[in-house]
Amino acid sequence: MAKDKEEEEPSEEETEEDIEVADETAGGADILKRTDSHWSAVKKALTENNTLDALTTMGAVPAGFRPSTLAQLLDEGNQFQTASFLQPVLTPSNLSFQDLVWSPEKGNIQPRPTRISLVMTLWNCKGIPFPGISIQVLSRHIRLCLFDGNRILSNIHTVRATWQPKNPKTWTFSPRVSGILPCILDGDCFIRSNDPSPDIGLLFELGITYHNSTGERGELSCGWAFLKLFDSSGFPIPSKTYELFLNGGTPYEKRVEVDPSISRRASSNVFQHMITLRKQPQLLVKLRSISTRSKGILNLLPEVLIGSMCYMHLILFYRQILGDVLLKDRPNVQHADLISNPILATFPKLMEQPDIMDALRSSWAEKESTLKRSEKRDREFLKSVFVLVYHDTVYPLLQSMSLPEYKWAEEESEGTRWRIIAEFLKKNRERGGSLPSLLSLESPHKAFDVMETAYDFLGEARKNSPLI
Repeated sequence: MAKDKEEEEPSEEETEEDIEVADETAGGADILKRTDSHWSAVKKALTENNTLDALTTMGAVPAGFRPSTLAQLLDEGNQFQTASFLQPVLTPSNLSFQDLVWSPEKGNIQPRPTRISLVMTLWNCKGIPFPGISIQVLSRHIRLCLFDGNRILSNIHTVRATWQPKNPKTWTFSPRVSGILPCILDGDCFIRSNDPSPDIGLLFELGITYHNSTGERGELSCGWAFLKLFDSSGFPIPSKTYELFLNGGTPYEKRVEVDPSISRRASSNVFQHMITLRKQPQLLVKLRSISTRSKGILNLLPEVLIGSMCYMHLILFYRQILGDVLLKDRPNVQHADLISNPILATFPKLMEQPDIMDALRSSWAEKESTLKRSEKRDREFLKSVFVLVYHDTVYPLLQSMSLPEYKWAEEESEGTRWRIIAEFLKKNRERGGSLPSLLSLESPHKAFDVMETAYDFLGEARKNSPLI
């Protein structure tokens, strides 16, 4: 979607006066003695460097590039995946939910304000070194999470960047995604956390997915930055634009430059030195104040979560349905049987399949545009309509035999999925729903498995323990 003119780029006045330049390490982390459970991923990123060493020696990548730390963590399991953070958190006794409480007065889940509740816009990245011709870049993206210099304290959220061949060192993002633009391009992110750490901040890791001339595939970090969210007095940093200089290496290494050749070209002349400094890779982000409506939605979401603003309202529906099923309609608190509910059983999967999330977002926007004002104000009615749209859109797609498995940064697979999803949505509109497609021999679906509709909340719920 086209951005408003005044938000196309930070204004000249803002660039000079309202942009804070930060060049921080991740809280001064001690890299010598690490016992965290995810430190194995860091060691793997630091030790499995045969391919990277060869690429660096060939001059294909700068010396500051490393195997992506956050990608390694995502590959290790579901601990840092968004799907895991959508599940309710159990109290230490495991007898009730910590972040999902019913409000009898409101007939809804209880809002839960958090210590950190903000909206951030990714603007662009500048001066990112361009890999050599022996590297084919499949994706340029940024992964972000909450971090205190030692521990990762949230899910790892990914936003894909766009770029122009005439200016390959500049990556841009798309704030306020709407319409047909994919949610994975959405540079507007919400951040929530109740962690009390005084050193908590946002860790950004710029990355590329690539394959080289031998066909080997991997993901490299092109630099990282850390924005501490509280000052030395414990007050939140102001909502403004921040210019973050990127560090090379990993967040657990001592200071490393992304591209040391830039510093080697620096002159002793002060003016030339300033020009060289401005050529260092940097990331431009903006912390924004939250509207009353957005704040109301955020307070109903999980206590710890980073996600895209363009599907925040869909997560809200999921949470409301979760509250209805687990808190309002469950026979008693000791009842722990499997619950038959396709939405609760499948919605978290959409976090790892953003194209199906886009299908749901598009279908819901289309349906919502046909509703009357009075219907839009009726929360129970909206939920019932959302359930119908979900069953008509997401469930058939998740069970379709025609839809290839979702694979990150594989152009052919992504293109095929988009064509199949677009055709499915078109037929849904023409036929008034998905039932004809479900019954058609031309649209084979997977054999039914009861787990498609069974929600095991005890198996899925997260324990009340810190992320380590």
